[in-house]
Amino acid sequence: MPVRQHTVIDSPYGPLTLVGTDSALSGLYMTEQRHRPPDETFGDPDPRPFGAVISQLAAYFDGELREFTVPLELHGTPFQGSVWQQLQEIPYGQTRSYGDLADRLGKPGASRAVGLANGKNPVGIIVPCHRVIGSTGSLTGYGGGLDRKQRLLAFENGAFTGPAGGDVLF
Repeated sequence: MPVRQHTVIDSPYGPLTLVGTDSALSGLYMTEQRHRPPDETFGDPDPRPFGAVISQLAAYFDGELREFTVPLELHGTPFQGSVWQQLQEIPYGQTRSYGDLADRLGKPGASRAVGLANGKNPVGIIVPCHRVIGSTGSLTGYGGGLDRKQRLLAFENGAFTGPAGGDVLF
């Protein structure tokens, strides 16, 4: 049986719950996130297994890290997994539309299915689902809320540094 543990850290976007399964990150959830599993499924509280994740998130929020290297263990359908893989290929500070991702998967016309898979991404920020926008460039859907999505995109484009333009909360 896999060992699950979790910890909660502060961030410029509110508390983040990190969930690990064995030695890999399997969840990063914001408060009030759509599709957030019940807290009792996160395992025992223990910050020790999350040192690398916490360090990389701190470097990201400080503007020093653009690509995460922590091991991930993502649980979903094969289609969701293919979408989540595509999300990891969107460069820092750039966006793609749901239709672009569907085309890259060889499934033109599946933008709605891509959007649903994107919304169920279990590791927000690190698997950058916030970088997916509507075909017209509009901000559409984000499990953590459109305000957070807008702030994450602005941050990656150098226009936002913290909760109120101030210090990062680490």
